[in-house]
Amino acid sequence: MTDREKSTSFGQAASAYESGRPGYPSGAVAWLLDPVREPGRALRVADVGAGTGKLTRAVVELGADVVAVDPDADMLASLRENARGVPTFVGMAEDLPLPDSGLDAVVMGQAWHWVDVEPASLETARVLRSGGVLGLIWNIRDDRVDWVRRLTAAMGGSNAEVLLATTGPRVAEPYGELEHREWSWARRITLPQLRDLVVSRSDIITASPEKRAGIEAAVDGVVASVPELADGGSVALPYVTHAFRARRP
Repeated sequence: MTDREKSTSFGQAASAYESGRPGYPSGAVAWLLDPVREPGRALRVADVGAGTGKLTRAVVELGADVVAVDPDADMLASLRENARGVPTFVGMAEDLPLPDSGLDAVVMGQAWHWVDVEPASLETARVLRSGGVLGLIWNIRDDRVDWVRRLTAAMGGSNAEVLLATTGPRVAEPYGELEHREWSWARRITLPQLRDLVVSRSDIITASPEKRAGIEAAVDGVVASVPELADGGSVALPYVTHAFRARRP
């Protein structure tokens, strides 16, 4: 299965994605948008690769007018339940159903690692006004914590985790250099939410039944070593949020 096919597989697990995936720190989202924020004016923002609306909601909470774009209609159906009133469109970063120069910002959460960088850079810049912002953000589990490191080993590294641990994201013309900041934080998570986190990943959604069973058994072994989860409680799952931004000339 190609990366493009994997990138459009999430609708099969939209409920698990909404339950298991974390939101985004408001400070990190605000930082993405700070260069184009003006007192008394609502920003015009597109959340591309919006999924179930995790990032969409964070942008709405900052007072922006938001449209959501995703290639998967099932994910957008979930988003409409979670972020009522936000207009939704089927599309992708390389082919946006949006007019020229109409936006202050394009943001993408857990999504840029799926794109074809050159056409996605040109297309997102097309819909931005002069000086607009492309904001890219990822939540990555903090593997400096022992049980989290073992959880990642059981699940296998995702495309995003490999990208952030190696080269980092890349943008192309007309954008210049990416600025980067990090936020460390934690989300309390129950065992059902942890299981949803595991099964919301594209490699597991698209895995054979045998491979999926093996991954889930390995995760169960990690869970058994975390008393708070094994006893039906919750545990703090630490994250590092990586935020990147670039300006349209």
